[in-house]
Amino acid sequence: MISRQTITHPFNRGKYVVGAPTPPRYGAGTPVGKGAASLQTTAVEVPGEVVESLRGIADAVHTDRDEVVLRTRDWWAGSMIGETADSPATPDAVIVEVSTVEQIQAVTRLCNEHTLPLTVSAGRSNVTGAALPVFGGVVLDVCGLTGIVSFDAESQVVEVRAGMFGDVFEKELQEVHGATTGHWPSAFAISTVGGWVACRGAGQLSTRYGKIEDMVVGLDVVLADGTLATFGDYPRAATGPDLRQLFVGSEGTLGIITSVRLRTHPLPEYAKAIAYGFDTFAEGLEACRLIMQRGATPAAMRLYDKLESGTHFGHPDTNLLLIADEGDPVIVDASIAVSAEVCAEQGIELDGQAVFERWLDERMLVGKSADGFTPGPGFVADTLEMAGPWAKLPAIYDEVVAAICAVPGTLASSAHQSHAYTDGACLYFSLRGEVEPEQRRQWYRAAWDAANAVLIRHGAALSHHHGSGLLRGPYLADALGSGFPAFEAVKDALDPRGVLNPGKLGLPTSFGTGPLD
Repeated sequence: MISRQTITHPFNRGKYVVGAPTPPRYGAGTPVGKGAASLQTTAVEVPGEVVESLRGIADAVHTDRDEVVLRTRDWWAGSMIGETADSPATPDAVIVEVSTVEQIQAVTRLCNEHTLPLTVSAGRSNVTGAALPVFGGVVLDVCGLTGIVSFDAESQVVEVRAGMFGDVFEKELQEVHGATTGHWPSAFAISTVGGWVACRGAGQLSTRYGKIEDMVVGLDVVLADGTLATFGDYPRAATGPDLRQLFVGSEGTLGIITSVRLRTHPLPEYAKAIAYGFDTFAEGLEACRLIMQRGATPAAMRLYDKLESGTHFGHPDTNLLLIADEGDPVIVDASIAVSAEVCAEQGIELDGQAVFERWLDERMLVGKSADGFTPGPGFVADTLEMAGPWAKLPAIYDEVVAAICAVPGTLASSAHQSHAYTDGACLYFSLRGEVEPEQRRQWYRAAWDAANAVLIRHGAALSHHHGSGLLRGPYLADALGSGFPAFEAVKDALDPRGVLNPGKLGLPTSFGTGPLD
């Protein structure tokens, strides 16, 4: 058995230390009294005879309220605000632990037959409420469905079960097979492979290795009626629509991912980093655009605005751009050379190694507040990541920061560019506010409403890699426009009774009104 310890990676001076990202903060985690309502506006009760049937299928079944609260808790601000007001988000559900595909099929058939909400759960690292059972019913815990099934060394493709945690998976992949996915999300140690795929996630080195949708070769999915279906398993194809991508990012609303085949890469042995400062965030974005469009794909290319440059790196008077790459020395040196040439035209060279070392130490601390700041019981912090074309990003940056700062109670808003492509990039905003404790939820929703109004006006993608869940559900119909009915039609076709993860991705449900509707 591979243990969850340390993982070799050249970007971290030889070792990637397993750990969790910094959680969002809500009143410093201090209970502030009653008052925040549960997110379960309607909870469907699981009949006693169904619970008994589940006990005959599953490895374990939990109905105790405290156990349910513990096993449905996630990292989303919307639920944590309630938790710190002594009002757990989803206390009513039946937790079902499974470890085989056959068990998943049996549980799914049972829930479909009785029209019971079925929410898949694993690492629960999501920050949008994607795995919260807002309508009660059954929560399917698939963490027992774990392990690497096979590795094709010639094709560099690994098959892994969906419940395997990221750090355990990467450790075994490296130590046994000498390969890596290159997928390093900040929630690496508390997220699972199936969760990466279901939420369409990204790792911190995605400019080199791609997002998770670029890595998926094939996957197995249990559909709403319990059927097991296999999709993909080819490098490219022209055999109709790519059905794999229906389930990548579906967040458990269209099927339950049980196994995934992923592209991997040989372990890199060489890495290099540089850093530059720019007078404006827009100038830094332009440098990133030119680097990408010249063909360089450095593993990490992260541009921080002045607030984050000061907070994270001690450079408050510049917009700091860190560029780092790993892999074949010839390719790495060429990538860094192109990047340095572009940056030198408008930027000032900084101590790249020192910046890189600082980034390695603090890269999990998104939304870090100023040194010496002590949050009170009404403090709320969160992050918002989006994607848009290069032509619109400077305006989006300015307008989103201004919109969040205009909400009464906001302390600060800032951003960095975290993932880049030839046609655009992801901007990762941080929002921080402090209000009266009982006003936290109102401030939080107002800040998100303000930011998403800007994104919808610019036609940007509301999320780049966190997914939508409950948080972005209210905005999706407007964001997807005339395409949203097609999404609804797919849901109706694959899950006609609407039992799979109801209330998420803005999809209509027959179980009642969702908490954000």
